Amino acid sequence: MSIHDLEEILHPKSIAVVGASGGGRGGQFVQPLLEFGYKGKIYPVNPKYSEILGMKAYPTIRDIPEPVDFVISVVPSREVLKMIEDAAQKGVKGIHLFTARFSETGRPQAAQLEHEILTLAKRMGIRLIGPNCMGVYYPAEGISFQDEFPKKSGPVGLASQSGNVAGEIVNNAARRGVFFSKAISYGNAIDLNESDYLEYFAQDKETKIILMYIEGVKDGQRFFNVLRQTTPLKPVIIIKGGKGQAGARATSSHTASLAGSMQIWQAMVAQAGAVSVETPDELIDVAASFRFLPPIKGKRVGVAGGAGGASVIAADECEKAGLEVIPLPPEFREEMKSRGISIWDWLSNPADLSIRENDDFAVGTVLEMMAKNPDFDLLIAIMGHMHRRFMGADLTIDKYLNEQYCLNRCRMKPLLAVVPDASLGIEEWDSWEWKMNCELRTRLIEEEIPFYTSITTAANAGRKMIDYYQRHS
Repeated sequence: MSIHDLEEILHPKSIAVVGASGGGRGGQFVQPLLEFGYKGKIYPVNPKYSEILGMKAYPTIRDIPEPVDFVISVVPSREVLKMIEDAAQKGVKGIHLFTARFSETGRPQAAQLEHEILTLAKRMGIRLIGPNCMGVYYPAEGISFQDEFPKKSGPVGLASQSGNVAGEIVNNAARRGVFFSKAISYGNAIDLNESDYLEYFAQDKETKIILMYIEGVKDGQRFFNVLRQTTPLKPVIIIKGGKGQAGARATSSHTASLAGSMQIWQAMVAQAGAVSVETPDELIDVAASFRFLPPIKGKRVGVAGGAGGASVIAADECEKAGLEVIPLPPEFREEMKSRGISIWDWLSNPADLSIRENDDFAVGTVLEMMAKNPDFDLLIAIMGHMHRRFMGADLTIDKYLNEQYCLNRCRMKPLLAVVPDASLGIEEWDSWEWKMNCELRTRLIEEEIPFYTSITTAANAGRKMIDYYQRHS
């Protein structure tokens, strides 16, 4: 397999930030490189400054005394052509054009300038990311476009046409224990486009799961071919922006992309074997499933931990998602009876344990039995409803998980957890249960158990994962 152009671009030994400054947009790309400990050389370029953030600043790229591998452009659009000529003189291999106001404006002159920039870059042998994008987040390499991003790396790759969406996904995914190998915001994609980024992530050894936010594609046939070749190797989870008429109009003004027919898009994604999701939150839900769970190849689900009406709703939501909420098998009931569980003939799936009286068994007892029974393919544990009356005033997260959920003994099957995330007012900030739920999520991340805010999102994420493995089995 030939080395992808992005492999060389994403490992620069030196980066020049053209249009750099001590603050604002110009400082936005210098400060994260310092914050993330980028080990290569950083060259701020701006004729207005002699020093930026403690580093010598250069009037132009040509004035830098050593070769430059990568350029981040923060200059106005009218200065880009001259900047590319200077970059070529220094041996630059790739340029990230944060610079905007090109074809996304709808103005003919801006679109023409964009075309001239691409023509010049090709002639000079320089690859372009963008324009009109946030660029590269590569924590292992010390490269980021936001200094508040996580410094921890993970096995997930992200290609996003929107910089804001990329930032939202990276930050929110970290709160679920999902971290990134690389995330690339690519904007108008006049050179490197969605097919190139997908092709790169397919062969990238640091990436095991691929996420994409796409508003439009440059070459539908090529994208379909690359997607179809990639999905048997790695899960590809995709959000399509610009699905409706208003979204299509917004897409055009955002990245100058053509939204295309949604029906054709959905058919293409399904035929290629990718996973389609609707929102960034759902993207993260499904990514967490693939990140932490072994393959789920069957739809038979066991649910435990709800109470009363919540159990009824859980059954409905699981079935709506396409899971099979099977009855408890006869041998399951016989085992409960042999254990002296008085409600052995009453308990069902989902298991409503609010009906127990003096039985000395926990939610985890049922989950463990489900895990051992071959009739169940996956388990959903409803957590987060912690009450002191169950275990006294000395309730801790470890005690809660071990005594109530027998966590270590019920993970023989793929296990998903539901931890409600109700919005709180400031007066509830110090509530005991709120703090416990925060600690619970932290412990689940440490245990690499994916958690969801509702039974609906858990069931949907599980079903999408099942569909993927069934297509590619």
